Amino acid sequence: MRYRKLGSSDLQVSEISLGSWLTYSGGVGADATRACTEAAFEAGVNFFDTANVYGQGAAESAWGEILSARPRDSYVLATKVFFPMSDDPADQGLSPAQIARQIDASLTRLRTDHVDLYQAHRFDASVPIEDTIEAFQKVVEQGKARYLGFSEWTPEQIRTAIDIAGPGLFVSSQPQYSMLWQAPETEVFPLSAANGISQIVWSPLAQGVLTGKYRPGRPAPRGSRFAGETMAVSKDLVHSDATLEAVQRLVPIAEEAGMSMPTLALAWVLRRGEVASAITGASRPEQVHANAAASGVDLPDDLLAAVDRALGDAPVTGPILAPGADAGIKRR
Repeated sequence: MRYRKLGSSDLQVSEISLGSWLTYSGGVGADATRACTEAAFEAGVNFFDTANVYGQGAAESAWGEILSARPRDSYVLATKVFFPMSDDPADQGLSPAQIARQIDASLTRLRTDHVDLYQAHRFDASVPIEDTIEAFQKVVEQGKARYLGFSEWTPEQIRTAIDIAGPGLFVSSQPQYSMLWQAPETEVFPLSAANGISQIVWSPLAQGVLTGKYRPGRPAPRGSRFAGETMAVSKDLVHSDATLEAVQRLVPIAEEAGMSMPTLALAWVLRRGEVASAITGASRPEQVHANAAASGVDLPDDLLAAVDRALGDAPVTGPILAPGADAGIKRR
């Protein structure tokens, strides 16, 4: 496993990290969660990403039980705040009160006194941005988080925050990014890099589509993510006949290069120096080890060119709002 510096922080994070979005929030049982987490440590993974909303706290609680048995300095822990945590309309967003309440709840579930990275899961256009920034800064001042990040903010929102608080405010950006979803390359990557902000990307395997196991015109394989409703919540983002056909054109490219489809897809993401880590999900330990094998794999220019030809116009490119994102900004 190789490691990369996370933005302007002093954190070194594994190129492949483990996330808990659709798996450890309820899609995968406790025994499998523990087995995958242990496999991550075996593979050299030191970066674990979760959020308060994953399973309404279930993912944080699962990792709190598992990770608390290990030395706190042996892993880098990240969580997030924004999405609704209950039926109460006020129990969401990035108001100072909600941030203060949710960081304490997250720390309790995670069984730790601090997270290494606390992230705004989306931008809250209903709250003055100055209020949100000050609330996050207070979390750091109180020692409850070492560094701050954001997920799926627009370039305008990023620029505004930096104009207010300076480039040292955030160390990470968490966008969706994969062979099939290339949108952040256009603006978010260069803007972040110019301000010392690394990318920690979600869905680098396009929720499993880039493994090649889904075939055009065929039902999803039994036991796969899209075979049931529990973990297929964002299927429409990446699952279509056009994307499935493009992925099948990639299969012989990976085979000729002597690598698996997941390795090719993850190495493709990590080819960008702006990316500090690719967040992967896993329901079985062997998937963790297979994903970790992509760390340190360099893709030659001719292979990258072949990938571009195979993908054609299937990837999403250019600026686009992420699910749950809002383009507005409120000022005091």
